[in-house]
Amino acid sequence: MVERILDAGRQVLAEYGYEGASTSRIATTAGISPGSLYQYFPHKDAIVSAVLERYSDTLVSSVTTRMSGCFEQPAPVIVRATLAALLDGLDVEPPLLRAAVEHGPRLDDGRALRAFEERIGELVRAYLTTQRGGLRPDTPLDAAVWMLVRTVEHLTVRYLLDRPPIPREQFLEELTRLALNYLRPPP
Repeated sequence: MVERILDAGRQVLAEYGYEGASTSRIATTAGISPGSLYQYFPHKDAIVSAVLERYSDTLVSSVTTRMSGCFEQPAPVIVRATLAALLDGLDVEPPLLRAAVEHGPRLDDGRALRAFEERIGELVRAYLTTQRGGLRPDTPLDAAVWMLVRTVEHLTVRYLLDRPPIPREQFLEELTRLALNYLRPPP
């Protein structure tokens, strides 16, 4: 029943956004009564939080899969592939992304976002650790990971929500260049 409610919650969020989502609409979409829904979730925000947590887990899994086995690839290849996986994963349902960005931090004090950033950060740290010899020696690893994850996250989210007149391939190329130039040792 929980899966059914979460699937309905995701569908309603994707179709109507956070403001248009309601427990009644979610219950109807799930094919259950509102009373049945309340046996599992006390309110809309609990459902939205659970949906966003699943969304985050799916995204991290997608990026992890794309990165796995690629550590031996040249940096431009793996960086671009990772950024493309992130862009693809975030672009599946823009209303869900908007709900995550605009309402997620309020729903759980930002725990889900921090958990997402930490999990992506672990992947970046693992990659950078294997490539440390070719990276800037003047930047501590923790600082590089923090800067890269938040920069990429912010630019990717803004690109998807704002939809600027920049073709996707050009955006990926520019973001890849930005990340690689940050990591390069000075001449």
